[in-house]
Amino acid sequence: MRIRCALGNAVALALVGVAAPAVAADADGPDLSPIYEQKFAWSSCKTLGGVLEAIPRDMQCGKVTVPLDYAAPDKGTIDLFLNRIPASGKKRGSLLLNFGGPGVSGVAQVAGRAKEFGDLTKSYDVVGFDPRGVGFSSPVTCGDGGDQPSTALEGDENTAAEVMDKFTKAYAECKKHSGPVLQHMGTINVSRDLDVMRHILGDKKLNFLGFSYGTRLGAVYTAQFPKNTGRLVLDGVDTLTEPLTESSLVGAQGQQTALDNFVTWCAHNEGCPLGANSRDAKQNIAKLVTTLNAKPVVAGNGQAFTGDDLVHSLSQALYGRGNWPYLSQALTSLVTDDDPKSLLRISGSLLPPDPAPDSDSDGSGGISHARVMLRTAQEEEAVKQAVKPPPDDNSDIALTAVNCADDPDRLTIADFQNDAKFEQMARDYAKASPIFGPTALLQVRMCAGFPAGTDFVRKIKNVHTQKFLLVGTRGDPATPYRWTVETAKRLGDSAAVLDNKGDGHAAYFSSKCVKQKVDDFLLYGSLVKSGSSCGSDN
Repeated sequence: MRIRCALGNAVALALVGVAAPAVAADADGPDLSPIYEQKFAWSSCKTLGGVLEAIPRDMQCGKVTVPLDYAAPDKGTIDLFLNRIPASGKKRGSLLLNFGGPGVSGVAQVAGRAKEFGDLTKSYDVVGFDPRGVGFSSPVTCGDGGDQPSTALEGDENTAAEVMDKFTKAYAECKKHSGPVLQHMGTINVSRDLDVMRHILGDKKLNFLGFSYGTRLGAVYTAQFPKNTGRLVLDGVDTLTEPLTESSLVGAQGQQTALDNFVTWCAHNEGCPLGANSRDAKQNIAKLVTTLNAKPVVAGNGQAFTGDDLVHSLSQALYGRGNWPYLSQALTSLVTDDDPKSLLRISGSLLPPDPAPDSDSDGSGGISHARVMLRTAQEEEAVKQAVKPPPDDNSDIALTAVNCADDPDRLTIADFQNDAKFEQMARDYAKASPIFGPTALLQVRMCAGFPAGTDFVRKIKNVHTQKFLLVGTRGDPATPYRWTVETAKRLGDSAAVLDNKGDGHAAYFSSKCVKQKVDDFLLYGSLVKSGSSCGSDN
């Protein structure tokens, strides 16, 4: 999900704080003790000049410095942004959260969903963070996107070699705009960053709640740092074994099933903007995507809305059945009034309106240029410290970069030189989902220009940690339940499985039963017996 928000960067390593305990250097690697021993302190978020829509009153913010390359920490560093909702009772440590993607801003999610973690904050500091290359942690971008490949490449006029050439040039453009962080993406590095954060926050073991891609991150952490793994919950479990070409196809199929279910529901409700019967409704949603790609509509602030944007909004809304009424209303606004604002809000892509000429706000959380001469010293400092919202393409580029870095079996140059295989893949993805297939295939093919992927994730097996919890949902459109079972087997006896009989992507926010069992484990260590289940709340 792309989320329009920002966080000030005034919290620096120079802030007054107590250094973390010293860490012995790895005998087989460089000395990382300066990274683990850095000073850190939390600071108020309200003084940072950010553009988050809402900042909980007690939320605090900070940043941690990590090396770009852990094998060569002297070659440069990046800053990772964190925020927390402090524990309201007796504190047992920090609980770090990852909301998936890869490419979702954890800082924005914790700020926007603070109330939903109220039970956990009785004992934990609930901590969000933006992984490297995401949100406000040196966000990757490809610029304005004008030269980037799109789903329109899937035409007969483009040979495999021509598309390969476009993707290779696209990566070079992304690297130019993103800087060195693009070459150091991937879950292995994010996991190492996670361990640095754990230590700096003062926790002997990592307590972690990960959703969707966050489950891959959690699994990698158990393999890299088994002795540092504490209470860990993985909800909406990702695959560790299927290559990107297969997992993306499964994801497209799941999204199409969810869309078909929504369309059928919509057609049986009076006033459905897609039509009065499910067959017409399915055809009309496909026509709408095609029409918008040929002729986008424009939001009130001048922001264009294309068919690809509609697909992105649909993919976000279909993660939960509770979103269906709002999605129906948003589609009505689009179809009847050419108004895409509600759909842009669903995807988190709605840009703020341009300020009026006499407005006191410049849209960045600072002071308007009209008042520049009247700024106080404090106001001037706040403007300097303000951080811009992440680039519009950040979440998409981060998703591609991480997935490509984690996959050793992704497409090769040889695959792009094989026109027959290239065309068969296009047919397979279109068959899996005429709506979501082309976008999924585009992300797979964009790996062409990226550095080679690691086989570390593929080799994870039989981790030796304390017991932790995996939650799988039977009707999950993005991460099928079988992935939960397969991942549990790979991780070994340490993993216990909770079988959620409901629908939607991940279960913590939609199932009262799952939330209770997850909270009981994180708060009190009460772990369910593997194979236990929760019934559908529907």
